[in-house]
Amino acid sequence: MEKKGLPITLGTEKIRNLLIEYSLPAIVAMVASSLYNITDSIFIGHGVGALAISGLAVTFPLMNLSAAFGSLVGAGASTLMSVRLGQKDYGSANRILGNVFLLNVVLGLAFMIVSLIFLDPILRFFGASSVTLPYAHDYMEIILYGNVFTHIYLGLNGILRSSGMPQKAMYATLASVVLNAVLTPIFIFVFNWGIKGSALATVISQIVMLGWQIKLFSNKDHFIHLQKGIFKPDPKIIKDSMAIGMSPFLMNAVSCVIVIIINQTLIRHGGDLAVGAYGIINRVSFLFVMVTMGLNQGMQPIAGYNFGARNYKRVNEVLKLTIFMAIGIMTIGFLIGEFFPSVVASAFTRDQTLIQLAVEGLRIVFVFFPIVGFQMVVTNFFQSIGMAGKAIFLSLSRQLLFLLPFLLTLPSIYGLKGVWYSMPAADLLASLVAAYMLFVNFRKFIKTIVR
Repeated sequence: MEKKGLPITLGTEKIRNLLIEYSLPAIVAMVASSLYNITDSIFIGHGVGALAISGLAVTFPLMNLSAAFGSLVGAGASTLMSVRLGQKDYGSANRILGNVFLLNVVLGLAFMIVSLIFLDPILRFFGASSVTLPYAHDYMEIILYGNVFTHIYLGLNGILRSSGMPQKAMYATLASVVLNAVLTPIFIFVFNWGIKGSALATVISQIVMLGWQIKLFSNKDHFIHLQKGIFKPDPKIIKDSMAIGMSPFLMNAVSCVIVIIINQTLIRHGGDLAVGAYGIINRVSFLFVMVTMGLNQGMQPIAGYNFGARNYKRVNEVLKLTIFMAIGIMTIGFLIGEFFPSVVASAFTRDQTLIQLAVEGLRIVFVFFPIVGFQMVVTNFFQSIGMAGKAIFLSLSRQLLFLLPFLLTLPSIYGLKGVWYSMPAADLLASLVAAYMLFVNFRKFIKTIVR
C-alpha cells in the first residue's frame, strides 16, 4: 500500500495539469513575495527617502549570500526528496527532513554571527557610502538577527512542495507576505521606525509562519513528519543535498560578487542614486524572475519524481511545457520594461533624477528578457534531475563567463550605460550556451526513450 499523502500522481497525471497544480501555488507565492518587495521599496522610498532605496540596494549582495547558504541546503534537499519519493524510499525522505532542519540551524547561526561582527566593513565593501551606510546597517542588522528563522522557514517550504503539499507551501508564503505588508506601513508611517520597521516586519512574519510549518510537520499521520532519530546528521544526505544544492548556492554566491561589482561601478560612474536606480530595476525584474522560479519549482518535483522512476518521456514533456510558459512570462516583463519604464520608476520615488536613471536602465536591461526565461528553466531542469555539474556550469556561465568581463570593460567605454549594457549582453550569450547543452542532452534522452 502507498503511504498516506504520497504524491503518486506525479507519475500518472497529465503533465499540463500537474505543472499547473504544482507551479500555480509557487507562482502565487512568488508573485506575492515579489510584490511585497516592490511595495516595501515603495514604502521605504516615500516614507524614508530616495537615499534609503540606495541603502537597501547596498544590502542585496549580503541578502544574496544569505540566500546562497539557504539554497545550499533547501534546494538540494528538495530535489533529493522528490527523487527519493519516486524511488519510494520513505525512510530516507524523513531523514532528509530532519537534516534540512539541522543544517539550516547550523548554517543560519554561523552566517548571522560572522555577518554581525563585520557588518559595517562588509557593507562598505558592498558599495555603501557614508550617506547610505546608516540605512543599510539598520536594515541588515535586524534581518541578520532573524536569519536562522528565515533559513528554516525557506527550507521547510521547499520540503512542503517536494512532498506533495504545494498548496500549503503557497499558504505559508502568502500569509507571510500579507502579514509583512500589514506590518511594514504601520512600523514605518505610524511608529516612525524607518527602514528598521521594514526589516522587523519581515522577520516577524517569517517567524510566525515557521511556527505553522512546524505544526504541519508534527502531524504523525503524514508520511513525512518530525520524529525522533531523523535529526542525526546523515553524511550521505548532507553530501548529496549539498552536491545538488551547489548549483543555486554558487549562483547566489556569484550573484553576490557581481552585485558588489555593479554597486561599486555604479557609484563610480553615477553616484549613490545610480545604485538606487539599480535597486528599482532589481525589484521589478525580480517580479518576473520569481514567476519563472515558481514555474521551475512546479517542474522540479515532476521532473525529479519521473526521472527517479525512469519515465523519461514525461521528463521531456514537462521540460518543454515549462520552457514555453517561462518565455511567455518574461516577454511580458520585456514589454513593460520597454514601453512603461517611467510609470514603473515613478511608483518608487518622486525624485526626478532617480526616476530618469531608472528609466534608462530599465529599457536597456530588459531588452533580452524573453530568452532569460529559457535559460533559467534549462538550468533548473538539470538541477531537478540531479545533474549537479551541468546545473552549476549553467548557473555560473552568465555571471562569471559573460557578465563579469562585460562589467570590467564596458563601463570604461560607455560609462553608466556600460553597466546596463553588460546585463542583456550576458543574458544573450548565456542563453546560447544553455541551448547548446540542452540540445546535446535532449538527444541522449530521446535515445533512452527509443531503447
